Amino acid sequence: MTMRRRHFLGAAALAALPGFAAAQGFPAQPVRLIVPFAPGGPVDIFGRILARGLSDQLRQPVVLDNRPGAGGLVGMDVVAKAAPDGYTIGLGGPGALAVAPSLLPRMPFDPLRDLTPVAQAVGVPELLVVNKDVPARDVRALVALAKARPGGLNFASAGNGTFPHLAAELFRLRTGIEIVHVPYRGAAPAVTDLVAGRVQLMFVDAPVVLPQIRDGTLVPLGVASSTRFAALPDLPTLAEAGIPGIEAESWYGLVAPAGLPADRLETLHAALLATLAQPDTQRLLADQGARGIGDAPAAFAAHLRAETAKWGEVVRLAEVKPE
Repeated sequence: MTMRRRHFLGAAALAALPGFAAAQGFPAQPVRLIVPFAPGGPVDIFGRILARGLSDQLRQPVVLDNRPGAGGLVGMDVVAKAAPDGYTIGLGGPGALAVAPSLLPRMPFDPLRDLTPVAQAVGVPELLVVNKDVPARDVRALVALAKARPGGLNFASAGNGTFPHLAAELFRLRTGIEIVHVPYRGAAPAVTDLVAGRVQLMFVDAPVVLPQIRDGTLVPLGVASSTRFAALPDLPTLAEAGIPGIEAESWYGLVAPAGLPADRLETLHAALLATLAQPDTQRLLADQGARGIGDAPAAFAAHLRAETAKWGEVVRLAEVKPE
């Protein structure tokens, strides 16, 4: 798996970091990692992979606390309202941290004001896939088919306002095609109907549809990220396929409450980078169709601002309303 190695620090380098050097008193007790989704799902799996590595690096247990609800908002609200001492951190994604502020009339917290970004941790590519009976085997052919049949193609999503929905809306806006949204309650029933041909296309997290791609019931047309997907190395990105401006990679980043002291932020950041640099972590993430990222806190903060602006514009132009 391709990793952004320029960000990663080996364990031997940690002693030179201000954060680890300042960690004489921190952490002195277990750290709670809020995962804002139910046990057993992909984000929970990512959380368990990271918690194991963080426990080793911090020399304290990092204990998962699953707080599902409202697309991740319940768990992230717990983090935002926790004491800013580094003992409560969370694994947040684009839904709660970048999409919800534009989608909902009222937020329980402000992601840009009430949280401290530590680093992006995990990236999961979104794939554009079609049912095998759709007469298009590349993105340009799909766009041409949709333009020839305005409103004749349906796209599935995991629900109104979800990341797959907004990725498809961005695709629609960039290409000028007219396709019909069919929301489902989760990715699983959406993929079931896509395989059955009740809907024709979908943007979806890559790991969710790898089995159907491998058995030929779904056909991938492109990767909605800046880099190719390691498990399907011959599949072009949408930009490579001639449709630029559609980057919709799911990401999950480590966040803490606002006001976290700088030395504790540095300690958590260094521990996360060291975790992502471990071969076991890389292998376990790759097994889930994901990749490690590991950027700087300032870079993650900038990414949050950019994602909030981008998806806010999609919500506005596509007139997306919460369910």
